[in-house]
Order: sequence, then structure tokens, then C-alpha cells
Amino acid sequence: MLICTAQPVTRIAAGGWHSLFLKSNGSLWGMGDRYEGQLGDGSFDDGLSQPVQIAPSNVISIVAGRHHSLFLKSDGSLWGMGVNMSGQLGNGAYGRISTPELIFSSNVTAAAGGFFYSIFLTSDGRLWAMGDNKSGFTSGPSFVSTNRPVLIVSNDVTAIAAGEYHALFLKNDGSLWGVGDNAGGQLGNATSDNVIVPEQIVASNVTAIATGVYHSLFRMHNGSLWAMGQNFWGQLGNGNNDNVNTPEEIVPSGVAAIAAGAFHSLFLKSDGSLWTMGDNQSGQLGNGTFNHTNLPQRIVPADVTSIATGQNHNLFLKSDGSLWAMGNNQLGQFGNGTYDGANLPQQIVIDRPYYNRISIQLLSDGKVSLSYRGTSGLNYALDHALTLAPANWMPLATNQAGAGGLLIFTNAPDSTGNNFWRIRSVP
Repeated sequence: MLICTAQPVTRIAAGGWHSLFLKSNGSLWGMGDRYEGQLGDGSFDDGLSQPVQIAPSNVISIVAGRHHSLFLKSDGSLWGMGVNMSGQLGNGAYGRISTPELIFSSNVTAAAGGFFYSIFLTSDGRLWAMGDNKSGFTSGPSFVSTNRPVLIVSNDVTAIAAGEYHALFLKNDGSLWGVGDNAGGQLGNATSDNVIVPEQIVASNVTAIATGVYHSLFRMHNGSLWAMGQNFWGQLGNGNNDNVNTPEEIVPSGVAAIAAGAFHSLFLKSDGSLWTMGDNQSGQLGNGTFNHTNLPQRIVPADVTSIATGQNHNLFLKSDGSLWAMGNNQLGQFGNGTYDGANLPQQIVIDRPYYNRISIQLLSDGKVSLSYRGTSGLNYALDHALTLAPANWMPLATNQAGAGGLLIFTNAPDSTGNNFWRIRSVP
């Protein structure tokens, strides 16, 4: 299935079971799980399988936590919505909210959302936290949750990442620091003890960080990828399934971007290729199977520019502005109008005026010609079903869109029942 959006997508974020994207006009959109109000559309209803607009303009950055969402506006203000049982929205209350609410009024430059907590960075290099204090770092060793932002680090912080109950941050000297839960060794300090006061992990040359539930990734200045923490599903990508409590090099060079899902990992190389490893029970690795892997696998050979990981689904952008998804879609987090998951990347077409318009022509030999206008050069699959309650889609053919994106399938209807067709993009 295909969706269209009127403006190109520029940023993406994936939460537990919801997704967010930002358009070039500064509008914020969301789809998927909204039971806790995390889509910000005023509803606590079932999952939404079509994108809904959350904010019309001036949004510059987005964050998806497990069951809550955060975003930054161009004036430096931080906003949030969704679950708030631990005070992770920092609004002084503990009740969930389904419309965006102001958290911090100015000077916010970055934010990150964990399980039941949030952290953010201000322009003066200060790191703030709010929410669940299970690991002791959001409001000190009292382990009491806080529903207002609390200062954690007073200066020099340049980047942040939030895992389930642990956080990583970089300082302006390139040093990597960690704090919080360390049960799987995800803080890389050679122990499994929780850390209440931030500890330095690497002294210099770290340029990017990412956090999963119990594992962590970072990239060094030379383009190498390093990992530490829980490795039961192979999410560290080091060829085994043993936990690692000190940083271990996974890829020696060429890594351009990293992302950590719950129990899986993604990274981009400088050639635009997308690689995945770890848990694959929902097909989130996008390799056409549901088999886990403890070594990196290349999924897309080129042209990927941005990646985002959720609990068990992933999003990525390509250089042509197209948005793709793979993995779990049970709450509509793909935003493609269905609740069907995928173990191969599926495209969500951007800025196309032909959404869901399949033209049908009856031919003299009893066949039907189906035409669709997509993206020139891309492959599309034709699926067939005799019912939509529920749909049992059967693949019929795969064709490549020609000049101008024109795509034509010719097939005979099944005379034993109703006939439903869908056309979807495939890698």
C-alpha cells in the first residue's frame, strides 16, 4: 500500500509501537500506537494506520520514546505528549496527555526518550532529566521519580541518547559518558553495577551514540563502530551471543550513522548501504526472514540517508526522499493504511499525487489491465486477495515502473470469489 504526503520528509523517529516524521515545511506527523496519547492528536484510541498531523509548523526535531513523544520547535522550546505515569513529560504532573504540552520554554537543542524517562540538552551544554528514577540518575540516589526537569550535568554536553533505563552522552572533547542501569554491561565500564553519577567510558574521539534496551553503540572519529551490553539476540553484531561489558569494535571503518532498537541494531555506511543485526522475530532486520543474526547483514546496497529504530520496527529515508519501513506493524506504525508487518523493506511513497489510484481496464480476453503511477525505476509487486476480512494477500507478479513512473499489470480475475488487488513497492 502507498501513502502520499504533500511535503518531503526530512526527519524520522520510531518509538515502541509508533512512528513520527517531520516534513520540510516544519509540520509533525505521527502514526501507530496512541493508547497513551503519544500521537498528540487528542485521542487515546486504537492504533492509527494513516499519518495524522500533530503540529502544523516550526518543528525542527523529533523524539519517540517507548510510549511518549517529544519535539523541539524553532524557538528552542520542548514539547511532549503521551504516557506520563513517571513524570517523563516533565510538566509537573503524572497523568497521560493526548495533545502536545510545553515542557521547557527555550534553549533546548536536543532531546531523547527512554522507557519511562526523558532527557534533554540545552544550549549551554547542560543535561537535564525527568521521569522514572529506577536507576538513580534522574533525581539522585533516593530513587524517587521526578515530574520536573532535574539538572544532571552542568556543562560541555554535546549529544545524548536514552536507552530503557540507561543514558549515554558526549562532551565537547569527544569523551563518552554513561549513567543508569548497567545490568547487561551496556555502560561499558567492565561491571554490571548501576551507575548513579556519570562515568567516563571512552576518553576521546567519539562522534555518535545510540542506545537500545540493554545495549549501546558508538562510532569513533575514524568511522569504526563499537558496541557493549546484552547480546542475547546478537544485537552487538560480533559473531556470538555473549554479553560484553567493555567496548568491542564491530566494524573497523566506513560507518556513517548508527541506531539501536530494543534488541537489534542498524547502521549506515558511507556508501549509503544499510546494515542490520540482532533480534528479527518481527522481521525488523528486513532480510526476508524471521531469523536472528549476530553478524551485520547488508539490507539495502545504497542511497540510504537516515535511519530510526523502534521496539521491533524500523524506518529509513533514501536520497530520493522516499520513506521505507520494515518489521512489526500491528498498531499501524508503518502508516500505510494496513496493520500488516513486513520482513522486507516497504516503501511509503512521498510527494506523489496518485495515492491509492489504480486504474482498471477490461480486456477482450477476460483479463484485467491494472495501471498505477509510482516512481520510475522502482519495483512494485501485485498482490491478490478474495476477501478483506481478514485479507490473505497472495503475490502475483513484480514489475518495474517505467518512464514517468507508469506501471502496468495484466491478470485474469479469480471467478471463485471477490477480487481485491494491491500494488506495493518492493526493494
